[in-house]
Amino acid sequence: MIVYLLRRVIVAIPLLIAVLFVSFVLLYALPGDPTHALLGMHWTEDAAERIREAEGLNDPIVVQFGRYLGDVFFEFDLGTNQQKKPVVDEVATRLPATIELALAAMLIALVVGVGAGIVSALRPRSWRDVGVLTGALAGVSIPIFWLGLLVQRFFRKGGTFSQWSGTDGMPLGGRLSETSMALIDQKKLEVEAGLRDEFTSTGFYLIDSVFVYCDWSMFVDAISHLALPALVLSTVPAAFITRITRTAVGEQLSQDYTRTARAKGVGVRGIVFRHVLRNAAIAIVTSAGTMLGYLLGGAVLTETIFNWPGMGTYMVDAILKEDIRPLQAGVLVLAVGFIVINLIVDMSYAVLDPRVRVGESA
Repeated sequence: MIVYLLRRVIVAIPLLIAVLFVSFVLLYALPGDPTHALLGMHWTEDAAERIREAEGLNDPIVVQFGRYLGDVFFEFDLGTNQQKKPVVDEVATRLPATIELALAAMLIALVVGVGAGIVSALRPRSWRDVGVLTGALAGVSIPIFWLGLLVQRFFRKGGTFSQWSGTDGMPLGGRLSETSMALIDQKKLEVEAGLRDEFTSTGFYLIDSVFVYCDWSMFVDAISHLALPALVLSTVPAAFITRITRTAVGEQLSQDYTRTARAKGVGVRGIVFRHVLRNAAIAIVTSAGTMLGYLLGGAVLTETIFNWPGMGTYMVDAILKEDIRPLQAGVLVLAVGFIVINLIVDMSYAVLDPRVRVGESA
């Protein structure tokens, strides 16, 4: 078990270095002088010369890359943006928003995808099967930006949902309302005034609202803001997981052990949840891990449409401003996240199926 996990970690190290090299090369991939990407509208000849000396841009590429590796690995220094603000601080603020959105979307995708896949596999070529497959095809085919705009039109104030429910609709932007943000500011002011102990916020508002700010109204507010973007973002992974689950469960249901269990009088529910799902888990976990990596890196459109302050909107702003350091950091963080997710998926194989680690040690 330990040897299997160590091998997977060792294999991930060269891939991590390759990702670091790709993010480093971004500085030179843009047309023109790299100092333009670092200074933006503040570029002048004198400023360019100063930053060449400060950043070591006159050194050989190998030396620059080695310095970049040292800054990232040992100092966690991702540089500064064109406004001279540390990029690592901005990433620390933005990354929890993207992770929270991606995990919420994945939870929806797993519940819908696994459930629909099981229903479809139990009744192949039935109207349920056709309906599930049609829904999965629609989920993959509908463009995210179009679905996001459609959902906003439906749930906005004065939209169809608000007319049916008699409410003002759903929140269509941001992570919290002004009331909740004012509460957070008030807590910070109380700490500065010495009226309460200092607290540490995780940046995950669903967690902070309960365990840090102890306010259930903020928790409901955070869920209401998260619901629509998570629902829109979950459509593609839900469709993908549905098809994988249908195939994996269908294959297991055709095995001899399921027919034997049925002959012994075991109910369909018992067969599926005690045996079939466990044997089909590797395929489902693989698809879920792949889709979670896609959600972390592919939430740009969803975050932009719903004005979600995550890594997607952060990278879009960096592209529009031609600000290279935030773009480098965004590519690096999301790529590392994808590597870590795949590493966790590989490790889960050894837990789900002992034959994996037995075969590895042979």
